[in-house]
Amino acid sequence: MGAILGEITKKRPKIMSLELTQEDFLTERQVKRLKKTLRGAAREGRRNGKYIPVRDWCILHIALDAGLRVSEICDLKIGDLLIDQGGSSIIVRSGKGDKKRGVSIGADLKSHLKQYIEWKEDHGQPTGDDDLLFLSPSGKSDRLSRQAIYHIFKRWAKRADLPDRFSIHSCRHTYASMLYKSSDYNLRLVQSQLGHSSIQTTQVYADVLNKDAEKAVNDLPQ
Repeated sequence: MGAILGEITKKRPKIMSLELTQEDFLTERQVKRLKKTLRGAAREGRRNGKYIPVRDWCILHIALDAGLRVSEICDLKIGDLLIDQGGSSIIVRSGKGDKKRGVSIGADLKSHLKQYIEWKEDHGQPTGDDDLLFLSPSGKSDRLSRQAIYHIFKRWAKRADLPDRFSIHSCRHTYASMLYKSSDYNLRLVQSQLGHSSIQTTQVYADVLNKDAEKAVNDLPQ
C-alpha cells in the first residue's frame, strides 16, 4: 500500500504556492502614475517618430490591464488580438503548460491596441496575422526577449518614481488584485483570466484581499 501511495504522490502535479502581501500590488494611485508617465512619453514618441516609447506603453498597458505573463507578451502576434467587429479579447496561445486561453479586455486597452497596430502599419512594420506584435529596438522582425521586458518595466517604473521592489510581474499581481475586487470577489473569473490550472494558485489573492478580514478589523470596538 505504501508503495502505491508513493507512486500516486510522485504523479500528482506539484502546485506552487505564491507568497504575497499587500506590498506586492501597485496601488491605484501608482498604477495611474505609471500609466500617465507612459502615455505622455508615447504621445511624444508618436510626434517624433520614435518607436520605443510607443511600443513600451502598449507592452505595459497589456501587462497592467490583461495580466499576461512576460513570455506570453513576447509571443503575441497580431492575429491573437480579437479587436475588430465587436471583439474584445486577447488569445494567449503559449500559456503555462502550452495551454491556450482567451483573456477578455476592456474598451480602453482595445482602443489602444487598434491604434498601436495602425501606428505600426503607418511606420512600415509588418502587421499580418502571423507577425509579432512587439519587436526589438530595430523595429524590423526580431523577437523581443523576456529580459528586455524586465528592463522596460524597470526603466518606466523609475521614471514614474515607483518603489524599487516592483517588477514586471507586479503588473500581473496588481491586475489580479484589482480584477478580484472589481468582479465582486469572483475567484473563478480571476483564475480564468490569469490562466491558472488550479484554483489553489488563485486562492492566494483571496487570502491577501480578504474582505471578511477587512470588515472584521473595521468592526472592532472603538
